[in-house]
Amino acid sequence: MSSSGVLVHASVFAAVFVALYVAHSVGDHWVQTSRQSADKSKPGWIGRLADTRHVAGLTVTKLVVLLPVALLLDLRLSLAGVVAGLGMDAVTHWWADRRSTLARLAKACGKDEFYSLGTPAHPAHPVTAEGESAAHLGTGAYALDQAFHHLWLLVAALIIATV
Repeated sequence: MSSSGVLVHASVFAAVFVALYVAHSVGDHWVQTSRQSADKSKPGWIGRLADTRHVAGLTVTKLVVLLPVALLLDLRLSLAGVVAGLGMDAVTHWWADRRSTLARLAKACGKDEFYSLGTPAHPAHPVTAEGESAAHLGTGAYALDQAFHHLWLLVAALIIATV
């Protein structure tokens, strides 16, 4: 591949990644309903269906953000690349958002203490002067969840930009 071809792929990748990253944040925090968030980790069909509804809304959000970016920037994306990239992203997002799966991965990687950070299960959880659980801005589980999703957004952007 010529250096200009590599440059084209790199710029397409960068534009696609930024679009997916922004859409991920919107879809995970604004589009996802409170009910989906509360139910997606429940066992059985209740949890699986809530997670599926969340990931469907998230994937539509990514497509709604990606399409105008691609059109306005004249990105030459293939249908196969978009379907493969968003499909892989959806599958990995669904898997992680069942929560028990990501918790097991964190434990297998030696990150179980960090996973519990910010919760009463953590040995150094924040407490008020009265000894009650204190409010905080996030948890280790949330940080690991988002980092996992960001990794797969990168892979999705690579697929979309190069297929």
